[in-house]
Amino acid sequence: MATARRESEHRTGGPPGPAVIRHILAHMAGADPGANSSPEARTFDVMAGPRLELDQLLLQLVERAQDVMSAQNRLRGLYAANNAIIGDLDLPVVLRRIVEEACRLVNARYGALGVLAPSGTGLEQFIHVGIDDDLADEIGELPAGKGLLGALIDDPRPVRLHDLGDDYRSVGFPAHHPPMTSFLGVPIRVRDEVFGNLYLTEAADGDFTADDEEVVTALAATAGVVIENARLFAQSRRRQDWLRASMLVTRQLLSSVGEEPLALIARQVRQIADADVVSVVLPTPDRKHLMVEVASGDGSADLLGHTLPIEHTMTGQTFETGEPLLVEDASTNDKYTVHLNDVMPMGPVMALPLVGSSEVRGALLIGRRQGRHLFDDADLDMARNFANQAAVALELADARADQQRMILLEDRDRIARDLHDHVIQRLFATGLGLQGLAAGLRDSGQAERLERAVADIDDTIRQIRTSIFQLRGALGPRLSSARSRVTEVVAAVTPLLGFEPRLDFAGPVDALVPDDVVEDLVAVTREALTNVARHAGAQAAEVSLSVEGDELALCVADDGTGIADTERRSGLANLARRAERRGGGFAVDDNPTTGTDRRGTRLTWTIPLS
Repeated sequence: MATARRESEHRTGGPPGPAVIRHILAHMAGADPGANSSPEARTFDVMAGPRLELDQLLLQLVERAQDVMSAQNRLRGLYAANNAIIGDLDLPVVLRRIVEEACRLVNARYGALGVLAPSGTGLEQFIHVGIDDDLADEIGELPAGKGLLGALIDDPRPVRLHDLGDDYRSVGFPAHHPPMTSFLGVPIRVRDEVFGNLYLTEAADGDFTADDEEVVTALAATAGVVIENARLFAQSRRRQDWLRASMLVTRQLLSSVGEEPLALIARQVRQIADADVVSVVLPTPDRKHLMVEVASGDGSADLLGHTLPIEHTMTGQTFETGEPLLVEDASTNDKYTVHLNDVMPMGPVMALPLVGSSEVRGALLIGRRQGRHLFDDADLDMARNFANQAAVALELADARADQQRMILLEDRDRIARDLHDHVIQRLFATGLGLQGLAAGLRDSGQAERLERAVADIDDTIRQIRTSIFQLRGALGPRLSSARSRVTEVVAAVTPLLGFEPRLDFAGPVDALVPDDVVEDLVAVTREALTNVARHAGAQAAEVSLSVEGDELALCVADDGTGIADTERRSGLANLARRAERRGGGFAVDDNPTTGTDRRGTRLTWTIPLS
């Protein structure tokens, strides 16, 4: 028998097949399998009964051997599939390879992997195999996890069906979808959580078997480990990128040259977080509003200088609490208003506080377009650490800037004292002398010229006093007067304008303007100047605040392109309401610039003080 088996293996190059086994068994029984026995010999063969029993046993043995060989082939296929999916750490590549290997393992024509959304309801991704891109475009939107697919999400256990259409949970197929009958669904778990589900349809043999379910379940177990490793690897790479960005931002903040630090923060965050738009929001000097100081990405030009309230906004909530926020779809979120929606429909958005040593310095808003993949808790954690380091770096930069500011303040204070004590006094004395001289002249023409000279000297004195206040006020202690608050707003908006507006004060502004009016003045000035920065394309602007009699007038003029023909003027309507509430008026007129074809704009806001 051993000789026959070796000869058989030698001829076939492997283990003996069923026909070879029968040949060996016949040889063992002493019969020639190729000879023809007579009927009489077969009838009176005394060994016929035991030989039949032996044949049955041998046939069973052959069947068991075939089962063993089939199981061995499946194990080899599973081993090959496992080797294929563990050969990469790029998560998108791993997910597609899992579907491809599952289809190959059980001879399925179509396969897909649905990745569950972080909320646990619906699918965040749907990776499919077997349907080409052109057909997928004709079918339209990918499944969102309804019907039978949703049932697997709600109850993550293997499902094997003869015909999809016969199941009560099936909701049918969209137009252009290929027909599918047999179905096998198996969940993929990462540790104790369901990551997604494997969907296989159209088995080559008609139906999926229990063995198919068993090997796909085993593949899904390996896939869970591979997915976890790929996610951890991706997180480690992103963490390295965040740390590298933190070092770059810190180095730039401590340097006196190079890119503006806040712009660098926004640009780095947009790249690392794979975001569509990022904005850095800082509080106004009175800390009652927030303003977009820097923006990067799609629509960033429209976001610059945007002023938003603290109440009922996602940014304001983060600013007030000092805690990060994460929403999956900002366009449909009813709890918070997200200012990024003003430039595009936003999907997932993260809001991160810039927490300093004593207070929250601002907020960082990171957004992706609606429909893009969501941020997860790891993204939020890494971005929060970056925001904390960026806030510390900002404080270090502020400390250095404060030191330089003190040096500059001492120099400006000396100049201001000299202007006040010497220049203004001399001009004032000269003006008084000219007034006296004009009063003694009989020639009315000469007297009128002297009066004009006195008026010019008064205007010069007023301009010098404004310059003195600008020298001291912007760097000195913060006051609550109208003059100081308007000066602060102008200084804050100047970086957005790209030039320094001219300031002019006339009349007893600080003495007659009450505190509650100051808040309106600040809001109107900020809104007017940010409109100039965002829409006018101006090269120069002037802000004048005057008190004459019992009327307060604020005028903001620029040499820009003028008011655009648009129906969206919510900011101007708000300024008009502020004036009407105090019994005043609001007007917007053209401000033509001499020698150019630029229309320019003049905004006038007036209210009574009595």
